[in-house]
Amino acid sequence: MKGSVAVAAASAALASAAATPAKIEARQSGTSSGSLPTVTVKGNAFFAGDERFYIRGVDYQPGGSSDAEDPIANVETCKRDVAEFKKLGINTVRVYTVDNTKDHDECMSMLADAGIYLALDVNTPKYSINRGSPAESYNDVYLQSLFATVDAFANYDNTLLFFSGNEVINSDNTTNCAPYVKAVTRDLKQYIGSRGYRSIPVGYSAADVESNRYDMAQYMNCGTDDQRSDFFAFNDYSWCDPSSFTQSGWDQKVEKFSNYSLPLFLSEYGCITNKRQFNEVSALYSDKMTSVYSGGLVYEYAEEGSGYGLVQINGDSVSENSDFQTLADAFSNNKAPSGDGGYKSDGKASECPSKSDTWEVEDFTGQQLPAIPEKAKQYMKDGAGKGPGLDGDGSQNAGSASVSTATPGSGSVTAVASNTATGGSSSSSSGSSSSSGSASSSASPESAAQSLIAGDLGFAPFVCGAVVLFSSLFGAALL
Repeated sequence: MKGSVAVAAASAALASAAATPAKIEARQSGTSSGSLPTVTVKGNAFFAGDERFYIRGVDYQPGGSSDAEDPIANVETCKRDVAEFKKLGINTVRVYTVDNTKDHDECMSMLADAGIYLALDVNTPKYSINRGSPAESYNDVYLQSLFATVDAFANYDNTLLFFSGNEVINSDNTTNCAPYVKAVTRDLKQYIGSRGYRSIPVGYSAADVESNRYDMAQYMNCGTDDQRSDFFAFNDYSWCDPSSFTQSGWDQKVEKFSNYSLPLFLSEYGCITNKRQFNEVSALYSDKMTSVYSGGLVYEYAEEGSGYGLVQINGDSVSENSDFQTLADAFSNNKAPSGDGGYKSDGKASECPSKSDTWEVEDFTGQQLPAIPEKAKQYMKDGAGKGPGLDGDGSQNAGSASVSTATPGSGSVTAVASNTATGGSSSSSSGSSSSSGSASSSASPESAAQSLIAGDLGFAPFVCGAVVLFSSLFGAALL
């Protein structure tokens, strides 16, 4: 009897070792900013600790896309602009481009001290999905840059979220890019988990295109858990003052997304057709919208010749445009509601959209996605290493692209890094193509069985299990 109990215990230990992702060491990212609670996703909302978190912020990229620079690597720039952010009373800035080779500790600390989180785009002009050739531009060189950016920001407590893409789809005939955007989202989530970072939300920022916006939202929320986004954001310039909740059509969008199970927010808003009064702020943070929306980001902080800027920057000096104070007053007069805002604590995945005149996805349908490029799998266990920064050669015509279709669930985390200061490696593999998919709680039984092969977990769990088995049996023989 004692021997049988020992065998059962040893067998359980072996099964537990096989089921538990291996621990590997992670490359350290920036120093934690520490003064703000981390933000997590619960149901269709964000929470900072136990408090509902609403994004109240601005889009921040001085110089614009034509002069891509990293605004949070320049300490003097940060000092100048954080002072203005405090006047606005915001809690979030979105940055579209950063240099993943630079030190961001001081700026991230200044933002944290001001109560401000960072919503970060991980793509750069040279390292991004090319909507004209999405398959070729989804490659290992591209993913290395994205993962290096995650490494650079994952350990800051005030890193709010990562955008996996921005306006990649800007028309009905570019919806064929959707599987690649979703694959990038899956890969980023897997990298964050595999490298032992906290669960930082990853999602997409959609263009202001009415015809396919809802399809894209549904698409980013369908499939297995590893495939689904953590949030969905979109740009919306439909409220042009003077307007109202109903005149702008915002009431119809709230109704349309009423059963959406992910956090939803505006990644850009602030129409300039007429003088901006920012009356939409009162609606956005009212009980008319908070059960569905989690706030938004005003476009944009610095004037870049388009008329949207809240301030003019001239060297080290900043002058506030007239709508700067208007926005500050709107935020001040419309606090976030108390309580949970009527959020939904749980929700099921959406149905994947079918092909239509406005949804031209053909190469990958339903839950099908391109598999992570073979050469990019190593980053899950070894880390990305040093990024290319803003001076790299670019990725759109470089590297090895995906050559197969992924098994749903293959983006699940199969090895978890210890988040330490030194790098390391493991024999555990990352998610793989349809020929060797790894398991997820939502994956098929076949892919779950495949995850138990030694190639997916490495031999360490089995060696440890064998030692436990031998010791238990030997010990039982002595009793």
